[in-house]
Amino acid sequence: MEPRKRAQWVDIGGFVLVAVAAFVAYYFLGGKGHWPFRRQSPEKLLPLSSGSEGPPTVELTGKQLELVKVGRVEMRAFRIVKTAVGAVDFDQDRSTPVSSPYQGRILEVFVNLGDRVKSGDPLFAIESPDLMTAEATLIQTAGVLDLADANLVRLRGAAKLGGTAQKDLDQAVSDQKTAEGNYRAARLALGVFGKTDDEIDAIVKSRKVDRALVVRSPADGVVSARNAAPGLFVQPGNTPLTVSDDSAMWLNAFVVEADAPAIAVGDAVVARVPSASDTAFNAIVARVALSVDPVTHRQLVRMNVDNKARKLRAGMMATFEITVARPALSPSLPTGGVVREGDGSMTAWVRQDQTHFAQRVVKVGIEQDGRDQILAGLKVGEPVIVDGAVFVDNKLNAGPSD
Repeated sequence: MEPRKRAQWVDIGGFVLVAVAAFVAYYFLGGKGHWPFRRQSPEKLLPLSSGSEGPPTVELTGKQLELVKVGRVEMRAFRIVKTAVGAVDFDQDRSTPVSSPYQGRILEVFVNLGDRVKSGDPLFAIESPDLMTAEATLIQTAGVLDLADANLVRLRGAAKLGGTAQKDLDQAVSDQKTAEGNYRAARLALGVFGKTDDEIDAIVKSRKVDRALVVRSPADGVVSARNAAPGLFVQPGNTPLTVSDDSAMWLNAFVVEADAPAIAVGDAVVARVPSASDTAFNAIVARVALSVDPVTHRQLVRMNVDNKARKLRAGMMATFEITVARPALSPSLPTGGVVREGDGSMTAWVRQDQTHFAQRVVKVGIEQDGRDQILAGLKVGEPVIVDGAVFVDNKLNAGPSD
């Protein structure tokens, strides 16, 4: 090839390379979304519908209308409540810890946990050295009194016959009165241990020491706690048993700390104990704890409730609705008329005419008694779907059918 032609071809090749490089740079610098790499479709450039700027609208056929129920937005009173969970417990103000006034070892326990007892019923018996000492003193003073009585009778008889000195008779009278006083004191000491007069007379007659000190129930109720067992050594202040009056119980609610400041003594409470009764228990807040548990971050709120029917048991789980303010009047819809969308928003469907319904975003507050409180988005009296809103929402999301 001649040098001149070869130079021309080199120039042409260089021009082509420059053009290709420019074309590649155009593509990667944003040209791939434009001509000639993308063709615009005339159909996509047109608006979908003239009403695309308004709220989504759905048209229902006659059969579809049968699947929904249309009503109106109604004004309802919503109670401002705080919810909590908790449990039933014995009323500690009606519970009596039972202890022995003297130390000793338990010989026998007469009751079990949950047994119902009456005031004066025996609960347990202990072997008390103090009791045995008191009984021995009683027997001794009874013997001394018998001897003093016999000596006084003998000296009085002798004094009538002039066979004794007056001072000896006076001494016998003094000894008899001292012995009688000691005997009465010994009987009173046994009475402190709970011994009856008949039991004391039996000890004096038999001249035998009864080593068992019986501790009796101080009140009517049920044995709510038992730590007593034969052989256990007890001292004054120990509480082997507790007797509780279960005709009234405590309801203990544990409120989250965020709700705690809103609750006060006197607030009305509706408590439900499913395992005890199908009906709710109405109560009043009787006590609000002054501190929050640092572990659970909950505050104790306590109510008193009548339990004469004996349906409640300590430890049963309970739920609580605590009314903390006056009822609030607000527009409302049945829960079947409100739909939660995928983005978390809440919507309702407002009727435009007999077959067309428009979607409306609403702000929902309290859900109570099967109705949702509407804080914004709807007005009282507006015609809306009150049941079957999910069906209409699904029809919108499904798009037009072929």
